[in-house]
Amino acid sequence: MSKVYIFLADGFEDIEGLTVVDLMRRAQVDIETVSIKDTREVTTSRGVPLLTDRVFAETDFSDADMLVLPGGMPGTKYLGEYEPLKKLLKEFYEKGGKVAAICAAPSVLAQLGILEGRRATSYPSFMDQLTGASVSEDSVVVDGNVTTSRGMGTAIDFGLSLIAQLAGEEKADAIADSIVYRR
Repeated sequence: MSKVYIFLADGFEDIEGLTVVDLMRRAQVDIETVSIKDTREVTTSRGVPLLTDRVFAETDFSDADMLVLPGGMPGTKYLGEYEPLKKLLKEFYEKGGKVAAICAAPSVLAQLGILEGRRATSYPSFMDQLTGASVSEDSVVVDGNVTTSRGMGTAIDFGLSLIAQLAGEEKADAIADSIVYRR
């Protein structure tokens, strides 16, 4: 079974983070929510308090198959400022690990040089921050081991794409059918 970690900071976009978690759990992909704070408590961009599965500082990511960043503000800003996460993303990517980001969060990948020479997308007002990337307006862009997506309205497509990469297209189609979603 694949292992996925999704990183949450105060102000992450509710739908972008939790849709990925919901869909992956339906697909029986092992995904854990990780707070970048010293506590498991985070508050979404819409003010919803929640508890993550883990705290970054207490987690060993050596079993990861994919690392995911949701967008939203100021969540993306906090993710991009958290040095331990940036170090993990860079090292994981350089070893061929799959990284994924949606909405404003692809800007974090761009800051790390991960999007250099790749096709990528993001929320419209963040497209100019995708330094070195060939930008696209597609809902989801997969280029090698990097997946990017546009925003809340593409969260289901994003989640299904990640499932297809980890568990196969047939599983992603089955999940889409189970939630009455047309791809």
